[in-house]
Amino acid sequence: MRYQISGKQIDIGDALQTHVETSLNDVMGKYAERPTDAHIVFSKHGGEFVAEVTVHLSTGLTAAAKGHDHQIYAAFDSACEKMEKQLRRYKRRLKDHHRDRQNPVDAMNAPLYVLAGSEGGEDDAEPETLQPIIVAEMETKIPSLSVGEAVMQMEIAGAPVLVFRNEGHNGVNVVYRRDDGNVGWIDPRKD
Repeated sequence: MRYQISGKQIDIGDALQTHVETSLNDVMGKYAERPTDAHIVFSKHGGEFVAEVTVHLSTGLTAAAKGHDHQIYAAFDSACEKMEKQLRRYKRRLKDHHRDRQNPVDAMNAPLYVLAGSEGGEDDAEPETLQPIIVAEMETKIPSLSVGEAVMQMEIAGAPVLVFRNEGHNGVNVVYRRDDGNVGWIDPRKD
């Protein structure tokens, strides 16, 4: 597994890198057979360290966890425990969904735009134009999944929404977490 360990305005020493690699190898060895790469970012907010861990699996799933603590090792350990809990919780579902899948999940490229938010100030002020201001342009991938895999991916990643291509009919679908705790599924079809 490839590791990308970095810090936002903090130095990451060799001992911490070794601890991260050893801990994640243990967790991935138990619950995920084929992890491909891991991104770990450490930062400091106020008096707390924050560890953000994202692991990409060869099946196309992405697991993410975040930990906070006053010590950097404890922040990572907290994130690692959360990731282990997620993977343990979904291990059966991962096996059921991907037992027959021999190849990784297909993904199509799509443009991703970051739009400028509304500026603070008066709520009654009319915008000069209805065209949004594009702050950044990037490339993203839209995976081709079943609805069950999409819900599982969204829950494992801790995301509020997931856009995916439905394997059943190749249409673009959306699953999202509703305010009532249930999952919503948008499946626009041309009839």
